[in-house]
Amino acid sequence: MTNDSTVTVYSTQQVKRARIAVAAVFTVHGAVTGSFATRVPWIQDHAGVSAGQLGLALAFPAIGASIAMPLAGRISHRFGARTALRGLLTLWTLALILPALAPNLLTLCAALFVYGATAGMSDVAMNALGVEVENRLDKSIMSGLHGMWSVGALVGSAAGTVAAHTATDARTHHLVAALVLTALGLIACREVLDIQSSPDEEPPPRFTLPPKSALIIGAVGFCAVFAEGASLDWSAVYLRDVLDSSDGLAAASTTAFALMMAVARIAGDRIVDRFGAVRTVRTGGVMATAGGLLVVFAPSSAAAMCGFGLLGLGVAVVVPLAFAAAGRSGPNPSQAIAGVATITYTSGLIAPSAIGSLAEATSLVVSFGVVTVLAFGLVLGAGVLRSADRKVAGSAVGEGTTTKSAAGS
Repeated sequence: MTNDSTVTVYSTQQVKRARIAVAAVFTVHGAVTGSFATRVPWIQDHAGVSAGQLGLALAFPAIGASIAMPLAGRISHRFGARTALRGLLTLWTLALILPALAPNLLTLCAALFVYGATAGMSDVAMNALGVEVENRLDKSIMSGLHGMWSVGALVGSAAGTVAAHTATDARTHHLVAALVLTALGLIACREVLDIQSSPDEEPPPRFTLPPKSALIIGAVGFCAVFAEGASLDWSAVYLRDVLDSSDGLAAASTTAFALMMAVARIAGDRIVDRFGAVRTVRTGGVMATAGGLLVVFAPSSAAAMCGFGLLGLGVAVVVPLAFAAAGRSGPNPSQAIAGVATITYTSGLIAPSAIGSLAEATSLVVSFGVVTVLAFGLVLGAGVLRSADRKVAGSAVGEGTTTKSAAGS
């Protein structure tokens, strides 16, 4: 939506309830991802695809998301933010059912394309509303919202682990999970802000190139997500192959990285409110760079695990702040957020394969040298997130009320 959107006055209590509601939406969104990820082996067996074919199929969620995300702004413009989020989140939770039904590679690719498209559109809609609530509260909440997404992913993966351990058919598991998460999502959407576009406002285009501001902000997000994807997918392999660690210890490195990211995101809002987005990301970049160097030059498994933990701490809040900065970077926040989301999704898609290809040509040590260079890019590029620092957004109008912020939704 743009600055011309209809001004709506909400009480402070309504905005606070909206914050809880958006946090619940983020949790539901994450739970869908966690539920799916744990049953990928079952889905692979059911579809009868090889590891290489599975890798191809798993590229389709990112393709679907990248194509569909620009549509989220237009849907919000036509139906209003609350109705759009309700519909898009419902499509996303129900899309969880599709991959487990796929009997072959072609149908699996199609199912994952829909899965990714609905994920991306609901992602844009919920982040736009998160930015709107943050503006009206005039304090950072985006890091915590993404932390709740991580919590949801952990809950979903835990339930999926139990289902896999008990040999529950993934079709049954995902049907039940989808229905439960759909119900929870619809309940959560009742309290989100209902931002409406003004009647004379031009709708955003169906498809358009991301604005320049989104490209610049997205470049910083690209560095963070690349480091995140590389560490999540390759940290265990690094400890096993480079440092000759046991499988258990190698797996623990991935857990350490994910745990540090979740902790940093949940605590990140207080840090951002105190020090500002630029200083927070710049400091995080220093930590991530130090972590990358520690990984590259690690003399032991313990040192490498500490390095991966520092990487997790360093990159954790970058993507939430990139979305916040995009939401305040121009007259069409949804379009800017979609642009940043497309860039970060692309980074997450190419990072694991890029690390593998570079490792095959050189070594894993060299691959994580590249990750370290990208982590240092956060130090250099942190200044572009300056718009994530609130100035006069969300200022109060009268006692106990807030009004439309300068940024829009």
